[in-house]
Amino acid sequence: MGYIQRQLFPSLEYEIGPLTEKEKDLIQVIALLDLPRHLSLYQWQGWGRKPKSRLAICKAFIAKAVYRLETTDLLIEYLKGCTSFRRLCGFESAWQVPSKSSFSRAFTQFSKDQILSDILSGLIKDKLGDKIVGHISRDATSIKAREKPVRKKVKAKPKRKRGRPRKSEARPPKPKKRLDLQPERMLDENLSDLPTQSDFGRKKNSKGHQNGWIGYKLHLDCADGDIPISAILTSASMHDSQAAIPLAQMSAERVTSLYDLMDAAYDAPQIHAYSAKLGHVPIIDNNPRKGEKKHMDPATKARFAERSAAERVNSDLKDNAIIYQIKVNKKRCLECPIV
Repeated sequence: MGYIQRQLFPSLEYEIGPLTEKEKDLIQVIALLDLPRHLSLYQWQGWGRKPKSRLAICKAFIAKAVYRLETTDLLIEYLKGCTSFRRLCGFESAWQVPSKSSFSRAFTQFSKDQILSDILSGLIKDKLGDKIVGHISRDATSIKAREKPVRKKVKAKPKRKRGRPRKSEARPPKPKKRLDLQPERMLDENLSDLPTQSDFGRKKNSKGHQNGWIGYKLHLDCADGDIPISAILTSASMHDSQAAIPLAQMSAERVTSLYDLMDAAYDAPQIHAYSAKLGHVPIIDNNPRKGEKKHMDPATKARFAERSAAERVNSDLKDNAIIYQIKVNKKRCLECPIV
């Protein structure tokens, strides 16, 4: 950051004029991401009509989040009206700003190709890949959306005879639960199995009250220092524990960590076992499930207090990012600029 402030800012101010604090924030975010490396597959090959610069459109997409512009129409209006903002995004003149449909096609392609997920992964590996992360704090938060909730299809249960089966009669085994299958599968298989449609969800807040909403649920792994490592977006109705193992797989590919901190919603033997399999120490608040609650010893309780990092990241995203504009991809669950 020192290099950006000492050399890049003065040269840009000489070229386009004085920079506002928001423009400086945008420059620092874009400088961190190394966008040309991730967008190299969109280089024009000389066939057909030359498309609008995907690098400039990606910068504009990130600027949309930094400036908290709610719609693409507002983004286009701001690009055409503010010269310095437009040039920072890579458009020299107003007539070069793409239309709304061009932005929409590019954003859809970014989502399909997992560009934003790859950018986040590359950033984490570059900055934290060679370091040891002490704690991974795991949590989920509600994401409200204006979309109409999708009705769930009720599966018809096969009819069977009442009572005990005969000795010669064999009943089909019960299908395995998702938590039992996840440790045996790869990350892509686990992600494709998670529901991603908008629906109705309920979650108990810190005061013990149930809150309901329509939309999605964002599952996050955060490192010490309130740094988001991995994120998955699912249906609001999905239980927090269903995303624990995919999150652990995703985070293990990006960083080396020691402790996994989770609340009582993740207290399941499969999650305990998978965390230990990765070489981590799981510290999960006990869920009594109609029994007696087991309390942590003082040392474990003090370490568990570090889990507040996930809650701070959730609050920061809701306060300072347009998180309700997250786009869903059917194969991978997150497409949002968490940077």
